[in-house]
Amino acid sequence: MASFAFKQFKIDQNRAAMKVSTDGIMFGAWVSLANAQNLLDIGTGTGLLSLMAKQRAPELHVHAIEIDEQAALDAKDNFTASPWPEIELIQLAVQQFEPPQQFDLVISNPPYFQSSLRGEDARRNMARHTDSLSFEELITAFLRVTKPDARLAIILPYEEGRAFISLAEQKSLYLARVCEVKTTPNKDVSRLMFELSTDLCETYRETLCIYNLYGKYTDEYTSLCKAFYLKM
Repeated sequence: MASFAFKQFKIDQNRAAMKVSTDGIMFGAWVSLANAQNLLDIGTGTGLLSLMAKQRAPELHVHAIEIDEQAALDAKDNFTASPWPEIELIQLAVQQFEPPQQFDLVISNPPYFQSSLRGEDARRNMARHTDSLSFEELITAFLRVTKPDARLAIILPYEEGRAFISLAEQKSLYLARVCEVKTTPNKDVSRLMFELSTDLCETYRETLCIYNLYGKYTDEYTSLCKAFYLKM
């Protein structure tokens, strides 16, 4: 799959190890951009989340960071061809990133496999496994590059999400929003989308089901994502 067309932009993904996914689209639509002025997208890959953020809030200042050179080339092409070529791309490990300003929102669809078997594709392994960016390193990077009242939004598989939230709470972050995602109504929760805050707050909880029992997108998923899908 070389490209994926959305309503306002296109994602070319010839080089990137990780392609456009339902997870990424759902998360990009769910993230709260309220009161955000400067956003950092950690591990941007093809640039999908950054482009979705700019479509939703064109005035937002977006920096996208990606460690993999080939994925960064895809992101650069996608940004240049989009209505928002001003998105700033940095090809670097976030651990080495010196921010030009402090951010108030950080988003990430991070690597999450910690001990599973590797495949033969080294770049795909790097994108999927936490060797290149552990949960603790991601939290540390967030605290280093953000303002005092910043937010961190993440999507992870259910168990990894719970582990991330627990670790974040140990670092004095607070769970502001969490969405439990099911693929279908009769399956267990498979994903967590969540937002952490440096400020003490109550947690807003919600659920989302992607498909109904007939294999069609649910009304709630359609409502969330219809601004992006070309045919929805």
